[in-house]
Amino acid sequence: MPEQPLTLDAALSDEAVLSTYRRMFAALARDSGAVVDDPVLVDIAETLFAAFAEAGEEWLTHEQMRLACGAYPADQFDNRLRVLKGLGAIREVFPKPNQLRYRASFTSVVGLMFIRRMMDDGGQSEMHRLLALEDLNVADPRTTMEEARQSAVNLSRAFRLWALELITLTTGTIEELREQAPKLWGTEEIARRAQSLHGTILTRWPELDRVCTDLRAAIYAYSDASRRAAGRLADSAGTTRNLTLLPTETWRTFAQTASKERLAAVLDGFVFDAPAPWHDPAAVARAVDEAPRPAPAQPTPPRSTLPDPGPSGSLGDAPDAAVEHLRELAESLLGESSRVALADVLGSDWITARRVLSDLTTVDLRPELPYRLAWSGGLTIDPSREPSWLSHGHLER
Repeated sequence: MPEQPLTLDAALSDEAVLSTYRRMFAALARDSGAVVDDPVLVDIAETLFAAFAEAGEEWLTHEQMRLACGAYPADQFDNRLRVLKGLGAIREVFPKPNQLRYRASFTSVVGLMFIRRMMDDGGQSEMHRLLALEDLNVADPRTTMEEARQSAVNLSRAFRLWALELITLTTGTIEELREQAPKLWGTEEIARRAQSLHGTILTRWPELDRVCTDLRAAIYAYSDASRRAAGRLADSAGTTRNLTLLPTETWRTFAQTASKERLAAVLDGFVFDAPAPWHDPAAVARAVDEAPRPAPAQPTPPRSTLPDPGPSGSLGDAPDAAVEHLRELAESLLGESSRVALADVLGSDWITARRVLSDLTTVDLRPELPYRLAWSGGLTIDPSREPSWLSHGHLER
């Protein structure tokens, strides 16, 4: 087989397979390295079991097993065959010397099928099967109270551990929650089955009320944790309806089996942009030609390279020329009085009036000049004049 480059998705998929195997056999492992660290070794085992199933009563020799696994390297095949023989998954047909034919163990094949189901839905299907079998057992007249007690205790432990794992997913990263999303499928059905089993045990053996109370609390804890995890999973999808939260097969099956109404309900709440109107190309070209064009920006005139001494000569060269100019302005406005209203001295020409106001403000700020501006809170509005509103202020000596 040509070597295929290992991609990130393939590496994550392989790690998911190995993590499931590690958790499954952690209780039986001698040490942390007892489980395979290469998914190819699992594929070799499944290939061997498929070859044994096709061989039937003829069974397989060592050469036939190697031929069935010809796509895998010889060293990996020899290692896997040695382990399978040592653990009893592959054994001689008859326990006698020089035995050439081998058979596969039914237990090992069923174990692989069980693990594959665990990988597909996180144990949901196994929990459904377990609850169905336990329900039949406790309803059997031959079942004793001690067997029912043990069944309730085991289920309580399983539901509590399951609830703790879901709580961890709820408070962990959203990526891990999405990866473990299959554990949230069918939780209501599982809780309903468990409550039915609890009711059967309590009805037949009222003496087990304390054990049934523990089982009921564990079921409620599992239901609450699954509801919280599912809520966070739905919130993480947001308005985008993230389709990656479920496997592709689930959406394909839904699209093939759902009615038109259910298919349309998937897009409830979505707002799509209306289709763009169609325009005649000639009308578009005419609109472009007739559209007003902005005037080009006027370039800034070039500045002279000669030094600019600034304004001079307007108020004289003496340093007190500006102060004297302000004094003359204030005296011309006051005349013989010591107080005059600004509304009386400002003319109708706003250009001149604002210049006068600017000078009077400067007069008020000059501590060496004996004048000040006094303002009151009143305001006079006259739309017929300019400016149309005037504050009540006075120039005082």
